[in-house]
Amino acid sequence: MVAVYRLYSALARELEPESGLGGRLLFTGELDPAGCRLIRAANIAGAATLAASADSAVQRQAIREGAVDFLVTSLDEALRILKNEIRKRQAVAVCVAEASEKVLRQMAERGVQPDLLVPSVALSAEGAVFLAQGARCVEAEPEPEDRKFLVLEIPAVWAQRIAGFDALLTEFVATADYAGRRWLRRSPRFLGPQMRRLRSLECDERTAATLMKRIEQAVPD
Repeated sequence: MVAVYRLYSALARELEPESGLGGRLLFTGELDPAGCRLIRAANIAGAATLAASADSAVQRQAIREGAVDFLVTSLDEALRILKNEIRKRQAVAVCVAEASEKVLRQMAERGVQPDLLVPSVALSAEGAVFLAQGARCVEAEPEPEDRKFLVLEIPAVWAQRIAGFDALLTEFVATADYAGRRWLRRSPRFLGPQMRRLRSLECDERTAATLMKRIEQAVPD
């Protein structure tokens, strides 16, 4: 979860208050564990993501764990889905069942310009062209020394009032912190089934202490 958040923080530099990164295209390249973490971060941020893998086991796992929404057999199929969701400024993740290098070459040949890239793609000849045309390389943000990343399990007393618990946590995120509020609202959906009963946020030590005390004292309506 922390690794996904650090990637989300890097993406969040350009978040719009309402649509997040809606309308942006991220190319993650290979659908490896690092790629899946970035896809989750991009889903939370609201971007459209294109990934690639020729490994059927990896494809099935990504679909099963909810990292990828669609598995297609060609770049053409992927672009049909992506263009529609980008137009609507909606998050979506599509994987092409081909080797990443092959899909990357096809993108360059067809003039498909991503807005965001991973470092491994940025180092390629095609990636250099994308960067020159305005793409940004996404690398995880360093962990700040003056802030804590809290991971909280929803207390049993809030099990039937999860919306109320979420509202309590939101009180501790500044109104102008669009990225923090978006993470709190959307991350449970996109981090995978095993994370549905967890909530997380980043805050300073004082806020963390106040929040923990408030959770201990609060009683659901």
